[in-house]
Amino acid sequence: MDMIVRPRRLRKSQAVRRMVRETRMDQASLIYPMFVMDGENIEEEIGAMPGQFRYSVDRMPYELERIQKAGVTQVMLFGIPAKKDEVGSQAYAPDGIVQRALREAKRQFPDLYYITDVCMCEYTSHGHCGLLHGDYVDNDSTLGSLAKIALSHVEAGADMVAPSDMMDGRVRAIRTALDGHGYLDVPIMSYAVKYASAFYGPFRDAAGSAPSFGDRKSYQMDPHNRREGLKEAALDLQEGADILMVKPALSYLDVLSDVKRETCVPVAAYSVSGEYSMVKAAAHAGFVDEERIICEMAVSTYRAGADIYLTYFAKELAGFIQEGRIG
Repeated sequence: MDMIVRPRRLRKSQAVRRMVRETRMDQASLIYPMFVMDGENIEEEIGAMPGQFRYSVDRMPYELERIQKAGVTQVMLFGIPAKKDEVGSQAYAPDGIVQRALREAKRQFPDLYYITDVCMCEYTSHGHCGLLHGDYVDNDSTLGSLAKIALSHVEAGADMVAPSDMMDGRVRAIRTALDGHGYLDVPIMSYAVKYASAFYGPFRDAAGSAPSFGDRKSYQMDPHNRREGLKEAALDLQEGADILMVKPALSYLDVLSDVKRETCVPVAAYSVSGEYSMVKAAAHAGFVDEERIICEMAVSTYRAGADIYLTYFAKELAGFIQEGRIG
């Protein structure tokens, strides 16, 4: 046949396919989310997330060693306190779970980079992400608490803070607090575009953070809205965010692509607990090839524009990259 242009020429071998790839990944862009909890000698598997665990501070170093050996260099810490109250005071306590975990992690594994989730839902007795005024989450009164949480994390050793609450103005409040205490160089990775998603279900089991009444639709974004994501991203940039995050990842790749195209800062995507658990359940049932699904989900997220990928599969992906099975 008389064909001059044959795209299949560049698909003939693994060598040429890898040479001409448009989307590339590396281990340095991976962040591993990790749950730390009060107590001793705890390494407790999370029922809704097979293969993921809650660690007490004394058991946490064993997992940090595994993370480091896998080739992952960034960890995001989520705290699960033994005590909760109406105002989430353990979130900013000097001896809170995240604060103690940071000090121990920094002591034993100083070469890892530690990011902390800044929110109140794991710490409040009602499970909402801010302070209540009656049954309503009060935006402005919550900002001071979020700033205190972020500052306490940085004072304990956090390299970066990541507010996930979705209160208006929280990036400015945190930036002002950090700068005012001399932490001008600590970056903020904002959960800028965070949707009120059903994909968070397993996380709420993992962290014990389900709201005791109502839902989070008054502060997290409506999944029907796309352009609103750009408004949220632009506002957080104006307030001092250094990195913007889109959450969840897989069902919001169009929004991720928009944010990447319209902004000039690094963009992160969080492959959340529901994505992880669905893959695990389907693989356990023999319905999918787990490795190929993990890799394809990651590639699609990077292809849509992610510079940074938060995923519970970070250790596996780091191995696949190292072995040349993805990259």
